[in-house]
Amino acid sequence: MKVLFIARHDLFSYAGGDTTQIVSTAKYLEKLGVQVTIKLSTEKIDYSPYHLIHYFNIIDPEDILGHIFKSKKPYVVSTIYVDYSEYDRVARKDLLGFVSKFIAKNRIEYLKTTAKFLLKGEKVSTLLFFLYGHKNSIRYILKNASALLPNSHNEYKRIVNDFGIDKPYFVITNAIDAELFKSSKEYIRNEQLVLCAARIEGNKNQLNLIKAINQTPYQLWLVGKTSTNQKRYVSSCKKLANQQTTFLAPVTQNELVALYAQAKVHVLPSWFETTGLSSLEAAAMGCNIVVADKGDVREYFGDLAYYCSPDNPQSILNAIQQAMQSATNEVLRQKVLTDYTWEKTAQQTYQAYKAILKND
Repeated sequence: MKVLFIARHDLFSYAGGDTTQIVSTAKYLEKLGVQVTIKLSTEKIDYSPYHLIHYFNIIDPEDILGHIFKSKKPYVVSTIYVDYSEYDRVARKDLLGFVSKFIAKNRIEYLKTTAKFLLKGEKVSTLLFFLYGHKNSIRYILKNASALLPNSHNEYKRIVNDFGIDKPYFVITNAIDAELFKSSKEYIRNEQLVLCAARIEGNKNQLNLIKAINQTPYQLWLVGKTSTNQKRYVSSCKKLANQQTTFLAPVTQNELVALYAQAKVHVLPSWFETTGLSSLEAAAMGCNIVVADKGDVREYFGDLAYYCSPDNPQSILNAIQQAMQSATNEVLRQKVLTDYTWEKTAQQTYQAYKAILKND
């Protein structure tokens, strides 16, 4: 079986959780005998050798639409349906944030794409995107897919609710590298250390996390790249932080192991997450985890995480305090190491491919 992965144009230059998902899924699919080729949406592609095309990120339909028209191949979509609308509307402080209070979220996304196309010269897979619009482009992609591959049942329900498209779907869970992220006794865990491993940007909500930590006994380590598109937000975070907060340079996955091993609590107070790979990794490493009660996280963590409201620093602090005062959640650690591995994700994906190609 030959499968073509098509991903956003900046998959590697602006790496995120989807980068890890795509590369790791491809690695373990290869071990199952699937030949996987990864291409960026802006590349010229010969589609003919492939039995199936696998697209990622339904929130970027401009990267997908043209390839559907050109390839005429059966395809699936890992939807990774992140909803930035609450952050844009409630917490964003720039012009786009102001406009978001009055314009529907799909129109906002259309404006974002148009601005990138006109002002930054970013390519789209077809100019028909501008005729279709953001929402109708997504509807077209969903309607014509052989199946959808959301990260959770809740993600699929959100898609049906927002776009009115009911398609066959297979849940493909987010995951970790179980060989890398496992509890380690090489490091001494600091009972006052809070870690947040994430790109520093508005949706990840480090600003309110810093507000929560200031004037407490805790130390906060923020590790991750700074968003090049949100320099004002990054500047606000650094200006607000006192001596309790340390900004660490981006690290490799191997180096991240040592940080997880030293922290008592990992916090990801995002305005929205389908899951959050760093939360899964931290849990596998024995951290208690704090997450915002937004998106699809409860389907993964149930009552095994500590939840907070992203708009309320006191709520974030209360959750951190509860997590700090509790013993390591061994049930959560074992659940992640057993259920949420890239090997399992590849197996789920492979079964979906076989079911689709059998029907086609």
